[in-house]
Amino acid sequence: MAIASVNPATGAVLKSFDPLSAEEIERRLARAAATFSTWRRTTFAERAALMRAAADLLDAERRDIAVTMTSEMGKTLASAQAEAAKCAAGMRFYADRAAGFLADEPIAEPSDVGASRALVRYQPIGAVLAVMPWNFPLWQVMRFAAPALMAGNVGLLKHASNVPQCALYLEDLFLRAGFPAGAFQTLLISAGQVESVLRDPRVAAATVTGSEPAGQSVASICGDEIKKTVLELGGSDPFVVMPSADLERAAAVAVTARCQNNGQSCIAAKRFIIHEDVYDEFTRLFTERLAALTVGDPMVEGTDIGPIATEQGRVDLEELLADAVAKGATVLCGGTSPDGPGWFFPPTAVADVTPAMRLHLEEAFGPLATLYRVPDLDAALAVANATSFGLGSNAWTTDPDEQERFADELVAGAVFLNGMTASHPQLPFGGVRRSGYGRELSAIGIREFCNQKTIWVG
Repeated sequence: MAIASVNPATGAVLKSFDPLSAEEIERRLARAAATFSTWRRTTFAERAALMRAAADLLDAERRDIAVTMTSEMGKTLASAQAEAAKCAAGMRFYADRAAGFLADEPIAEPSDVGASRALVRYQPIGAVLAVMPWNFPLWQVMRFAAPALMAGNVGLLKHASNVPQCALYLEDLFLRAGFPAGAFQTLLISAGQVESVLRDPRVAAATVTGSEPAGQSVASICGDEIKKTVLELGGSDPFVVMPSADLERAAAVAVTARCQNNGQSCIAAKRFIIHEDVYDEFTRLFTERLAALTVGDPMVEGTDIGPIATEQGRVDLEELLADAVAKGATVLCGGTSPDGPGWFFPPTAVADVTPAMRLHLEEAFGPLATLYRVPDLDAALAVANATSFGLGSNAWTTDPDEQERFADELVAGAVFLNGMTASHPQLPFGGVRRSGYGRELSAIGIREFCNQKTIWVG
């Protein structure tokens, strides 16, 4: 895939870039290694001052970088500005808390292990390569970069090839904030150049957010090299609605949960599993709101849904929908891509989905919702867990016993009850099964790329 900015609202190429040469990659890896040798010795206070300066710059430039995000991948301008603000908040979160998250942890009873003193110390491990997707071109990166840099690591970014201007902005942001040149570097490289970077001994670990094939490839290479990986891959999150739910609120949240970021989110609610007692009413409320969304130019105020980020992404949605309809699915709203330029796809709801359909098991990465009618809680759990994914999940019920069962039995990295699944700096984020392993964010996330060193003193 070419490294190019292509406006998904028009199909026009905005700017193209040549991949880095082998010589330039070598210079950047050498710079990362040299910088790590000194950066790891800086204090948390020094790192925090630079991180806050970067957050201040990002806040000041929020609208400008939002325009770049919208131009490159099609999210609405309002959501792009909100993403930039979320990044700045995440940066300040780690600036304020990294020292506490990574403070030495004394063992309560060192005499039990024959020591006068024993503790766990968290130390940085070196250069970490982040292979990142286009759907949240700043936030996906920042939830790695902020904790990694605050821990004393240095970052290398291989961003998705359709958001190169966002990738270059992030490198420039950290430089202008005062970080040393090798602390965070963008590598404009092709997918074929990633393996040599991963195998370089100066790269200590990798983190991937993206597709299953991308995660499998990086994990395989790093496994061969015995290097740490964190993988956050696909998701097909269930959204369960039980009879006690507030249906008006659940339906309103369901529309946002399916359609935020033009429906292109790994933790978007994708499979709506509804108890038969409230199925008809919830479906009416949900489809009415879904059909009322405005699809159009993401730069224009009032647009709810912009284009799918890539032409192939829209083709994938159309093929999933066509397969389902051919096998008996019912389209409740949407379903027909508009004529004209750009890769637009309307918010669409589909019922009567069966296991014979690709849409039942594959992730639909766009505003395409599937609805299931179930007779009881056991059936709801069975449908919710009938997937190879396990990222987020959502359940709506006011019954305490039902809440506990969903919390305990939904197979996922997160369960949100009576609210929308979201990522927050304060909460660990990640999945199970084919959604990946390891965690981002919170204290757990900053420790993923640290040597958790045992220190024993006799």
